[in-house]
Amino acid sequence: MLNGITGITARINDIEHRISSMTQQTAAKSATAVAKSGQAFASALASAVHGTTAPSTAPAAKMKVNAQGIPEDLAAYGNGKIPPTALGKVGETRHKLWAPAAEKLTQMMADAKAQGVTIGITDSYRPYEEQVDLVRRKGLYSQGGLAAKPGTSDHGWGMATDLDLNPKALAWMRDNAGRYGFAEDTPRESWHWAFKPEKLT
Repeated sequence: MLNGITGITARINDIEHRISSMTQQTAAKSATAVAKSGQAFASALASAVHGTTAPSTAPAAKMKVNAQGIPEDLAAYGNGKIPPTALGKVGETRHKLWAPAAEKLTQMMADAKAQGVTIGITDSYRPYEEQVDLVRRKGLYSQGGLAAKPGTSDHGWGMATDLDLNPKALAWMRDNAGRYGFAEDTPRESWHWAFKPEKLT
């Protein structure tokens, strides 16, 4: 009889141990789910506060781009014809870029400011009609002017910005901009920086 009671007690202890283990695992999973939910909420809140549309949840480096390096979903709109829903506000400025580019530029400007470097912004997304007007006023880049042919400008994709940079800020950009996906890609225009999502890691 004693052996039978001992066996039952052992089984009860084993069941209690299993229940305790399952409870701990469930709690851990719930905590993880809550944390992820909180992160998603914080991201959505930040987007609302800064006036940006939520960017793609896929890492920028994995976005599909066409032969010209333009994200396929963005290329479908047409250069200079990007809808407001695909654009995001750059920090507290009036300027807008394609939402993922706006997010990275906002982050870059804030990080530079934290290091005592001021980066201003003078131009951003440019609708097709504005590019036509810019060519009229400043001439085609290919002919010695300062404007790209309408329908080809990175500004028309919302993927380029013109920055106000003093020598210190320009040096900072050349040292750090690549980490945010921006590149100085136009000779004669040290103020022009293009967003290259395929280069982000």
